[in-house]
Amino acid sequence: MSAVLNCRICAGPLREFCDFGSQPLSSAFPEPGRIGEEFFFRLAVGACESCKMVQLVDEVPRTLMFHEDYPYLSSGSAVMRKHFESIARHFLETRLTGKDPFIVELGCNDGVMLRTVAQAKVRHLGFEPCRRVAEVAGRNGLRVKAEFFDADSAADVLAQDGPAQVIYAANTMCHIPYLESVFKGVGTLLAPDGVLVFEDPYLADIISRAAFDQIYDEHFYYFTATSVQAMARHFGFELVDVERLPVHGGEVRYTIARPGVHRPTANVAAMLADEESRALTGMASLEGFITRVDRARDELVSLLERLRAEGHTVAGYGATAKSATVTNYFGIGSDLVPFIADSTPAKQGRLTPGSHIPVRSPDAFADPYPDYALLFAWNHAEEIIAKEQAFRKAGGRWILYVPEVHIV
Repeated sequence: MSAVLNCRICAGPLREFCDFGSQPLSSAFPEPGRIGEEFFFRLAVGACESCKMVQLVDEVPRTLMFHEDYPYLSSGSAVMRKHFESIARHFLETRLTGKDPFIVELGCNDGVMLRTVAQAKVRHLGFEPCRRVAEVAGRNGLRVKAEFFDADSAADVLAQDGPAQVIYAANTMCHIPYLESVFKGVGTLLAPDGVLVFEDPYLADIISRAAFDQIYDEHFYYFTATSVQAMARHFGFELVDVERLPVHGGEVRYTIARPGVHRPTANVAAMLADEESRALTGMASLEGFITRVDRARDELVSLLERLRAEGHTVAGYGATAKSATVTNYFGIGSDLVPFIADSTPAKQGRLTPGSHIPVRSPDAFADPYPDYALLFAWNHAEEIIAKEQAFRKAGGRWILYVPEVHIV
């Protein structure tokens, strides 16, 4: 693990503003009896005083996070399946309309977006370094390289397939500390009038909602239009469009192109102006964010302790990557939340990272239903609550902690 003293984008001075203490790898669910083998690091966040990029202070080696046993599959959510089908259709209608177009996706996961592209008989290629996840995409008939994208791999693809009209990434760019290498690859592979489109959690939403659990090892960067514009310019590109997205608790889709090729939309100027007026990375904003997080910690722990004292049963719902930040920073263990129900088979029978709460199948959630369910997957709250009507009919109540601690 290496400490970052300067901004990873522009080398400007990095001002640390929060420290969530010692944290485990968020997607490394240990087997019972193997908890002594866990890797921990300091989860601290800083803001660049030059380009305004918010980023982790310490970098966790990528091979520790993204590996064969990586458990997350994008197609697990019906809402996200529809989301990716929608962006695929958008590309097919607007960007992939010429003669024999070609699209490349970085971090394609199980290929949920590329399936729609493949069904349209459009040439495609996905990069997915987690080999077992890449194999899932391959079994669905998709072209996938089980490796990381960089300048060398981009050159190989260019030689074989020619330039790409679209390079797309969802919840991937924020994972990559070494973005200089990625942009070199984009510069090699992207067609002259092509676009790089990526979507990631939006810092403004993280701050306004006190969604602190969006901060964990896999999320190295926390983007804004301001920082993305500076990053694009630094690497020889131009930010030409932005779009707010409701998924994952609030994201922005950024469109980047070669300078002067596409006129920036009015959305870019509007978002830049809004961010400047809100002073997102100013001390008042960042200190207020930390104050709200600590208040949520005190209130949630007090609530769980009170429910336990009153004899109520509580279970967790959704052993998400971001729940590692919650349980470890808040000090929530199996004494307060005896187990977490999760539909991912690779997590079931294991323990949550660091906090060591048992993860069980959804069958355990209903056998019998608890009195309260702590919803760690709050970004899918609408979908989950609609699906779990039987829990509500049995008298069950949901506990959420974003944007504040409350009971549904």
